Amino acid sequence: MFVGKTKKGPFASAHEEAAASQPCDDRPQCRSASYRLAFQDPPFLLRDELRPVRLQLELLKPELILQEQHIESTVVVFGSARIPDPETAESNLVSAQSEYAKSDDDPRLAHKVATARKALENSHYYDEARKLGHLISINTGKDKLVVVTGGGPGIMEAANRGAHEAGIPSIGMNITLPHEQAPNEYITPDLNFQFHYFAVRKMHLLMRAKSLVAFPGGFGTLDELFETLTLIQTCKVQPIPVLLFGQAFWERIINFEALVEEGTISGKDLDLFVYVETAEQAWEVISGAIDT
Repeated sequence: MFVGKTKKGPFASAHEEAAASQPCDDRPQCRSASYRLAFQDPPFLLRDELRPVRLQLELLKPELILQEQHIESTVVVFGSARIPDPETAESNLVSAQSEYAKSDDDPRLAHKVATARKALENSHYYDEARKLGHLISINTGKDKLVVVTGGGPGIMEAANRGAHEAGIPSIGMNITLPHEQAPNEYITPDLNFQFHYFAVRKMHLLMRAKSLVAFPGGFGTLDELFETLTLIQTCKVQPIPVLLFGQAFWERIINFEALVEEGTISGKDLDLFVYVETAEQAWEVISGAIDT
């Protein structure tokens, strides 16, 4: 477990200084906020002017923990938080159909049934992400790979679940949101991180990545996918395999060929990613890239 108490050199450690910084007595001079050590003053650290410091801390904390855990290589799994496991999806559809049957053709409930039906159709992606998390985690190749996800439910949960069922640690990188956003239960507790800044989170998702797998998703998945493709296209990161899971979904959502036709990307940019349909196929691409 990360404790951060390493002392280097002749100076007192921050822990020793913190222990020594108790208020000297009841004088107002000793009790004032200005008298606190800066690193022990939460209101000070939360000031707008301290944003650069908080950015640095958010970058540094996961980095140190992952270094101490000797995690050097990861496979990133992106995907929708709204794709449930098949059992949950089927239960939700039955419930929605029951509600609609009792209504007077309520259009709101009709839409709920349609959404639940589509979720059931897409729930096979949950199973595939779960299988892939397991395949990645049990690999015995020269480069030990660790599953990392955005830490939420849906596809992210599935990939962490596959690793958990293999008995292998996996990483979750959650983000604070206005609505409730709890980490899924399959993340290894000591590798469960929470971020405020999307940019720092996305940076950490890619810092150790040897491959990236994008399952069907929404704005967040598209944001993460296109940032990765942009970084590879512009040579800001070393090329890694980018796998788009479910060709029919991706071709319906994004017309990559139209971008080429319009001249906004080049034909060779289409080589930055490949389509896959099964966990086994994805793992073949990932492991092949590691072994070369």
